[in-house]
Amino acid sequence: QVQLVESGGGLVQAGGSQRLSCTASKRTFSNYAMGWFRRAPGKEREFVAGISRSGTNTDYAVSVKGRFTISRDNAKNTVYLQMNSLKPEDTAVYFCTARLSSMLGSIYYTDSDYPYWGQGTQVTVSS
Repeated sequence: QVQLVESGGGLVQAGGSQRLSCTASKRTFSNYAMGWFRRAPGKEREFVAGISRSGTNTDYAVSVKGRFTISRDNAKNTVYLQMNSLKPEDTAVYFCTARLSSMLGSIYYTDSDYPYWGQGTQVTVSS
């Protein structure tokens, strides 16, 4: 079982930046591919970004590509989501996710790919 705890959410103005952090309880953090999802008001939960076990590979939703950066520090059991040039439409609850992966370079894109989820952190972007 992996427990994930997100932090870093809050209120930010449009055009601003925010960094989310997610710390995992598992010592074998480097065996897990990680992801960030979000759920905006009235919308389905959607993939935002994913990172492979090694951190070598990353991928993003089209809506955030070029503005958001996912990274990880395996020594700290932590994954980050750096969000720049934030827009009101980025307002959502952001969830950190994890799944055990046998492949060093794999990224996963759907809800069902990830058995472990954090509790979510609210990000609100004001116009």
